[in-house]
Amino acid sequence: MHWFITVIVTFFAGMGAGLGTGFAGMSAAAVISPMLITFLNMDPYMAVGIALSSDVLASAVSAYTYHKNKNLDVKNGLIMMVSVLLFTLVGSYIASLVPSNTMGGFSVFMTFLLGIKFIVRPVMTTKEAMLGVSSKKRAVQSVICGMLIGFICGFIGAGGGMMMLLILTSVLGYELKTAVGTSVFIMTFTALTGSVSHFMIGGAPDWVVLSLCVAFTLLWARIAAVVANRASPKTLNRATGIVLVVLGAVIMGFQWLT
Repeated sequence: MHWFITVIVTFFAGMGAGLGTGFAGMSAAAVISPMLITFLNMDPYMAVGIALSSDVLASAVSAYTYHKNKNLDVKNGLIMMVSVLLFTLVGSYIASLVPSNTMGGFSVFMTFLLGIKFIVRPVMTTKEAMLGVSSKKRAVQSVICGMLIGFICGFIGAGGGMMMLLILTSVLGYELKTAVGTSVFIMTFTALTGSVSHFMIGGAPDWVVLSLCVAFTLLWARIAAVVANRASPKTLNRATGIVLVVLGAVIMGFQWLT
């Protein structure tokens, strides 16, 4: 029975995380962590480590799919990634010193609100408008935004992808597909750094749960990324919004019940 519950919980956690990653460039930690904590009574710090590990392959496969469809800004993605990585380490270390659930609820509520924003006010920026910004200005913006995103990602183990999507579309003026593609590209490396630092500080994970989460998240992220790259901007905004609203509402429901 315990095995059955573990498979069911990791399947739905992986499905939610994979859809969130493939459609919205969202961190798997936002979905997987609360489900592992709620249903498998896992230590919160370890749950975040497993969730970040699940993010690595899922984000890499999604990033490859977006890159293949020319929806990925590698140059500025790399600039932002360096500052994100440095500040993820800072955030992860500080997180180990404070209670695990300090800011988790805030990131889930923000996910819900961001979903509503995509449904009500879709991002309809074109690639032409996006490329109109000077490369120097974009590089500076990428560094500053990366520092903020990295610290949040490392500190709460969630919200990094969501914050990145919000900043890429609202502050940096990215077209939605390129924003999601760039977000999952960066998340591949931040998730890897975050998961390694979590396991170095907190010890080895539950390998069965880790393997199941990685496999299910990868499967659904691949499906979502393929669908997202074929969709029109309006449809993608709506799909992204619905995924974020549903995930936000479900996780808030879990947290309220517990």
